Amino acid sequence: MKKLLATIVMALVLVAAAQAQDYRYEVGPALGMSGYLGDLNRSNLFKHPGVAGGGVFRYIMNSRFAVKGNLLYAGVSGNSDDCANKFPDGEHYEFSRSLFDVGGQVEFNFLHFGMGPRYKKYKRISPYMTLGLGMVMSTGGGQTNVSFSIPMGFGVKYKLKERLNLGFEFTMRKEFGDKIDGLSDLYGLKHNFAKNTDWYSIAMFTVTYEFSKRCTKCHYVE
Repeated sequence: MKKLLATIVMALVLVAAAQAQDYRYEVGPALGMSGYLGDLNRSNLFKHPGVAGGGVFRYIMNSRFAVKGNLLYAGVSGNSDDCANKFPDGEHYEFSRSLFDVGGQVEFNFLHFGMGPRYKKYKRISPYMTLGLGMVMSTGGGQTNVSFSIPMGFGVKYKLKERLNLGFEFTMRKEFGDKIDGLSDLYGLKHNFAKNTDWYSIAMFTVTYEFSKRCTKCHYVE
């Protein structure tokens, strides 16, 4: 009888483990809205909102940490009519740029994100914070510029199914330059990393699918 009970318990454990299988990677599309802060817009991020979209890829380290790569497009624009300070002789200036962003970020989930046995204390929803490094190419108005950027922000993930996730993320991206808007060192103020540089923001929804099962052999270390 004891052997039978032990066999049943072991079978249930194996079934539960199979149902709670972890995966290494996830990939999916992103779609949302972009904004700009710079010489022509000092305060209202989405004064002239643009369309943002692309794809994301994650390596899932564990239920708390993930490393994400992204390839994104974002449209930004601005208008001198929005400036408190006017251009000389009342000159009008406006711009429209296409940004192509590639980069990587580390994500920290505030809760153990996932689905599985109750004792693992997984949560189907978790807020997270993200920080990384990227490169952005801006094109438009006959100009093309490439610079580094620092994306930083927060988001929330929700597990629709075992391998299907829905997410929302907002990031501010500080550019290591001052030419997204086509203007540099406006009013004679020299720019540096901390001052008089351009920012852009991306608020996006993602749908990602997990794949590549982790090995479940005993005593296996990746």
